[in-house]
Amino acid sequence: MKLFCRSLAVLTVCLPAASVPAAEEFSVSDVLSRRLIDSERPQQEAAGFIRSRLVPMPAVRSAAEWQAYASALRERLLSEVVFRGSQAAGWREASARVEWADTIPGGPGYHIRKLRYEVLPGMWVPALLYEPNDLSGRVPVILNVNGHDRAGGKAADYKQIRCINQAKRGMIALNVEWLGMGQLQAPGFDHYRMNQIDLCGESGLAPFYLAMSRGLDLLLNHPHADPERVAVTGLSGGGWQTIVISALDERVRFCNPVAGYSDFATRTQFPSDLGDSEQTPCDFAAIADYSHLTAMMAPRPILLTMNAEDGCCFRAEHALPPLLEAAMPVYRLYGQTDRLRSHVNLQPGDHNFEKDNRQALYRALHDFFFPKDPAFPRTEIACRSELKTPDELHVPLPEDNLDFHRLALRLSEQIRRPLPSADGLTVWQTQRRSALRKVVRLPRDETLAVTHSSLTTSIATIRWQWMRIEGSWTVPAVEITTPQSDPRRLAIVFSDQGRAACVFDTTILLSAGYRVLAVDPFGLGESKIGDRDFLWALLVSSVGERPLGIQAGQILSLARRAREEQGAAEISLIADGPRSSLIALIAGAAAPETIDRVEVRGSWGSLKELIEENRGASEFPEAFCFGLLATADIVDLAAMILPRPVIFHEPSPRVRQDVFPVLRTLRQKR
Repeated sequence: MKLFCRSLAVLTVCLPAASVPAAEEFSVSDVLSRRLIDSERPQQEAAGFIRSRLVPMPAVRSAAEWQAYASALRERLLSEVVFRGSQAAGWREASARVEWADTIPGGPGYHIRKLRYEVLPGMWVPALLYEPNDLSGRVPVILNVNGHDRAGGKAADYKQIRCINQAKRGMIALNVEWLGMGQLQAPGFDHYRMNQIDLCGESGLAPFYLAMSRGLDLLLNHPHADPERVAVTGLSGGGWQTIVISALDERVRFCNPVAGYSDFATRTQFPSDLGDSEQTPCDFAAIADYSHLTAMMAPRPILLTMNAEDGCCFRAEHALPPLLEAAMPVYRLYGQTDRLRSHVNLQPGDHNFEKDNRQALYRALHDFFFPKDPAFPRTEIACRSELKTPDELHVPLPEDNLDFHRLALRLSEQIRRPLPSADGLTVWQTQRRSALRKVVRLPRDETLAVTHSSLTTSIATIRWQWMRIEGSWTVPAVEITTPQSDPRRLAIVFSDQGRAACVFDTTILLSAGYRVLAVDPFGLGESKIGDRDFLWALLVSSVGERPLGIQAGQILSLARRAREEQGAAEISLIADGPRSSLIALIAGAAAPETIDRVEVRGSWGSLKELIEENRGASEFPEAFCFGLLATADIVDLAAMILPRPVIFHEPSPRVRQDVFPVLRTLRQKR
């Protein structure tokens, strides 16, 4: 007797008409797509999970105690985050070339020198050095960084005006192009492409940091630079750059981040503050928060500028108070509370570094760099007529200039791992599984199943459930059994498009006598966190966890429950889509005692495809797990699953090329 019939419009579970009343027919699609959790719940749970892992400010009792703490924190962030990886550590020590181009007239009292410098070997950034015409002795130097001004970049009028005003006050100003903006606006420099470097086991944050630290090197190598008067300032992403380089590089003596950051707890409350990949780097928040970085400026002066009606991010009323509350006790230990300053812009009040904010900067520069100069202008010097066009400020760059994508391609080509022989497969699997569990931070959580509702008919029993994973996550699930289902055989199904898209697989599996559990693990289906779920995934990674590990861990937790509490003897994973396939392969490879069979559809043939196709973390957030490619590729995961069945449905050419030959050889030799 055929249990399932399939129509073009909808799959309907049915028995022959004479055997069951029509009222007992039901749509598998309707069963799987019934909403089980509130749309806000995934974000609420992610926020709570993240907040529970944030590092609090320490209770220190003296300036010396804080200094020791801050020094250790500074070194940890640099070695464990910024320059993580053997090659990234090498970039830190590499010599960087500087090449000067032409000098162009500025306006009264200054000129502009064009240049480019290496961030790391082969990656160049353009910059402009604003120099007073008459230089003598030692003068202040200022690194001017900027945010997400893709079109304007270093030529943005508000940035030019700021640099001109600094030069007219006798300072040397460096106007640096930010990676991905202005002249460097290119798909390969998209900020979510830095995660391609992470995937290879090297820090994608390193180029961002080196662009700033090399700029400071350049300024301090100037014969007229005063090392005691070094400043950094910038808007938005430039504000983020400002606090990062200023907190971690003590050569900076004063900084003015403008509308640039908030602490991580604030970001979980105000998602508008969630930043790009570089602002939420892997493992950063497991070591320090931006509140720590603010306090790490002490006793050096800082001016925190926020905007009252900022429609972009870091609105003053929610971003500013927590930073001041965290840093003030530290400045108090030094007896330097007057050096922790803030400015709230009311006009225009939006996301800006316009005249009011610039004049707040000039006043601070007077107080900290020119306190005895009564002639120092505290208001802006008019100079709009001196602004240059982007073409006038253009700096030639090498045609083969490295970007994140090209750098990641180089790194991925260098990754070579010998595959096992058939004789050494078991030992190899044991070693690789240990490394895999470590790189994805695989948790071992327990599951509590809470029934939402149920339906029992003569043809099926359906349970809609909330699967509570270790009190942190709610995984919506639908369990379906029929009279023909063998309770010892369980298939866990999930899809990139959510469990509602698992209709065909569910129907086939029920027909084959399986009990089916259709689920939405973290980030998929009902568990997706709004439209910016990838930003939450980045933050989860930043607090020291891995979204991919959470997803695979949830699947394994459900499987263990089925085996230990429900007596399942055979557990299969059925995954549809590249993201779900990766989760299933990770789970199957990491836990041979739990998963008996893995079937995937739409899988990548290699994680290198993410780099070759120039994909970003905004598309596949969990796939860019730090160091995953350096630890295990798709073929390695499949080999770890053997001798258990691993099946690639509708295999891509890359699967046929990279995976099938290896599996065929290993299977034949066994």
